[in-house]
Amino acid sequence: MRYIDPHVRPEGVSPHALGNDTLLHELEQLHRTRHETFLYGSDEALKRHTLRTGQLEAEYLHRFPDRLVTAGRTRAGARAREAAARVESLPE
Repeated sequence: MRYIDPHVRPEGVSPHALGNDTLLHELEQLHRTRHETFLYGSDEALKRHTLRTGQLEAEYLHRFPDRLVTAGRTRAGARAREAAARVESLPE
């Protein structure tokens, strides 16, 4: 008789079943391959890639709601960078 792991689905291991290190590794792999999949993957490959990325990102955000957010990666940070660039470009 074959053992069937309830966490393994046709689209991959359930994000809930992944350890933190594995979850982060899987996210890194998906982010690394996104551009190539977008440009050259079939419609089905792109749909699966998008779905899996969304599942894993949602799980990461669920586990780490207080993750470090760099100030420069916020709207306020972007506006501050733009203002600083405008000041830098002014003639002396």
